[in-house]
Amino acid sequence: MRINLTKKDIINAAYLRLGFSKKIIDLLYEDLISLLTTNIKKENKLKISKFGTFSIRFKKKRFGRNPKTKEEKIISERKVLLFKPSNELKEFINN
Repeated sequence: MRINLTKKDIINAAYLRLGFSKKIIDLLYEDLISLLTTNIKKENKLKISKFGTFSIRFKKKRFGRNPKTKEEKIISERKVLLFKPSNELKEFINN
């Protein structure tokens, strides 16, 4: 079984379920992704009902160490994306 879910997989599944043309589904997919990414960047948080919450957290710069070479380096400050699944998603996964 494949682990990755590609854009093509999503478009084909929607095509089979909804019956719209693949071109229309591709436009819907692009609009949805654009809407989600824009809202996450603008609001720093995005909650999708019955799925989960995406949030952006700022990490300060810090010292890190390469475990192989023991070389210390500064890890730059950056934003990271976090995901917290909803209770419905957790229940679905555990049943």
